[in-house]
Amino acid sequence: MSFFVIIVADGGGILEKYQEVERSIIKKYRKDIWSKFVKAVMDYHLIEENDKIMVCISGGKDSFLLAKCMQEIQRHGKYPFEVHFVCMNPGYSDKNKKLIIENAKLLNIPLEMFDSDIFQVVFDVQQSPCYLCARMRRGCLYQKAMDLGCNKIALGHHFDDVIETTLLNLFYGAEIKTMMPKLPSDHFPGIELIRPMYLIKENDIKAWAKFHQLSFLNCACRFTEKVSNHEEESKRYEMKKLVEHFRTIQPTIDYNIFKALDNINMDCILGYKKNREYHSFLEEYDLKKNNFDEE
Repeated sequence: MSFFVIIVADGGGILEKYQEVERSIIKKYRKDIWSKFVKAVMDYHLIEENDKIMVCISGGKDSFLLAKCMQEIQRHGKYPFEVHFVCMNPGYSDKNKKLIIENAKLLNIPLEMFDSDIFQVVFDVQQSPCYLCARMRRGCLYQKAMDLGCNKIALGHHFDDVIETTLLNLFYGAEIKTMMPKLPSDHFPGIELIRPMYLIKENDIKAWAKFHQLSFLNCACRFTEKVSNHEEESKRYEMKKLVEHFRTIQPTIDYNIFKALDNINMDCILGYKKNREYHSFLEEYDLKKNNFDEE
């Protein structure tokens, strides 16, 4: 797939805030953000001609950067596609809702916000409220995409999310599994979920936000508001700190974890799942052994 991107240089004069942000993405952060964004789009075939993509904005730094990158690639890409910028309000406080709307205006993002009662539903759930909330949010977003006639949903998950998910599955799920760059929906036919920020590291997103003195939501759900150290107690936070420690030992260790998922040696694993069916190495062992003996 070819997706050659042309960037037109800005002329002189004073830039608006959103123009400064756009310029920094393709100039100052070209290597760390823009090039990796384009690479993910091209390598994983995330955007195709005449796509209609719903970009989901949660209010955090990741989703707002995703929105700006999507605007840039739509503006300068080789072929046309549609973008709808959507924010689901699951029950944000007035303060947090206002911040999201103000940031959208500041960054020149035509945002559509729609309401749901997810926070209210999961607020009193004692076991795995975050898991239930995530599933409900995902269902609402898929339905919204259907209503808009979109064939793809873009989320702001980044490189660190991929690594952390991999380690979570390894340490707590007893399986080698990761967050994929794209996947089709099981329950909403014709809709794909894509992650164009797949190769961008979180520290580079933080640097971009800090450079422009932008303030975004972190986690604004009611459950975390009543539990002050919720993040520190979460397993994902545990993986985040572990990856930070790994990087002090070997700077490229996160990339090695990532690359290992694209370099699995099927001759040296005990078993694997395909289409939810388990296969053991013993299934082909005797055949390999007999072939070896014949040689």
